[in-house]
Amino acid sequence: MSPSELSLLPKLFWVVVSVVGAIAYGLVIGGIIRKVMARIQGRIGPPVYQPYLDLFKVIFQRTATWHGYMFYLGPVFRAAGAIGLFLLIPVVFGDPRFDNFSFNGDLLMVMYFMFFGCLGMALGAAEGGHPHSVVAITRGLSQMTAYELPFSLAVVAIAAQTGSFSVHQIVAAQQGGVGHWFLFTNPLAAVAAFLAFLGMNMYSPFDIVLAPQEIPIGPPTEYNSAFMSAMMSGRAIFGVAKCVLYMDLFLGGATTILAAIVKVFFIYFWSIFVGAVFPRFRTEQAVRFFLGWPTAAGVAAVLAVMLF
Repeated sequence: MSPSELSLLPKLFWVVVSVVGAIAYGLVIGGIIRKVMARIQGRIGPPVYQPYLDLFKVIFQRTATWHGYMFYLGPVFRAAGAIGLFLLIPVVFGDPRFDNFSFNGDLLMVMYFMFFGCLGMALGAAEGGHPHSVVAITRGLSQMTAYELPFSLAVVAIAAQTGSFSVHQIVAAQQGGVGHWFLFTNPLAAVAAFLAFLGMNMYSPFDIVLAPQEIPIGPPTEYNSAFMSAMMSGRAIFGVAKCVLYMDLFLGGATTILAAIVKVFFIYFWSIFVGAVFPRFRTEQAVRFFLGWPTAAGVAAVLAVMLF
């Protein structure tokens, strides 16, 4: 059965199921991350289900504080960008229930949605009026611009190799075994993209926006009540959506839910393993890093596709 054979109401039902499932899985991964980092630092750490407790603690709360419309639309934009990204990419290849709303040329739209939430949070922080907001905005947009370049070059290389900007067709081109994955058939693009992924996740050494050891403020302390829950939910699904996109672009997608869960887990923890080893970069160090070897690998990937 093709995706077109699934009528609208069942399609919407499975879209809701996949979104709720992605949020739930993202919260579980967040709990595992906190547990793993605590053990590395010699602590016991919170329970794995702690993100659920944090979410339900604030979701029904209300606030009387007013900073302006855009300040409170920031978490909404963040969640909307994450959900929009997730809904445009197939989660399970060949299964119309989890194909979401993938269409020809959707990779270009996916790239827009990846940065929609980040820009929304920047606008929200700007209206908060905190003197440190401009510091975080400058750092975040600088790093985003830097890692966007190698990621975009990797995407162009993959699209040129397959002759399509459709995520569905890119996944289809990798079927037939591990040897067909672009991780192995186009390793230069994979190197550029997975190095850029470190900046997208904003864990150490690229957690220059929150800078927890330096600036004791940020979204976790500036936002509260239901707006905080929207930000937490958006962060959870955004992390999963980015991993699903990388899975589709470089790891052959997934033909079962179990395969998707396993691949998303290992892609996500690639940035966690790196963050457990390296200390945080300064802003100029992070920008210099992404404009160095990752960008060089992306340019080489595009040239290799064009020449060979």
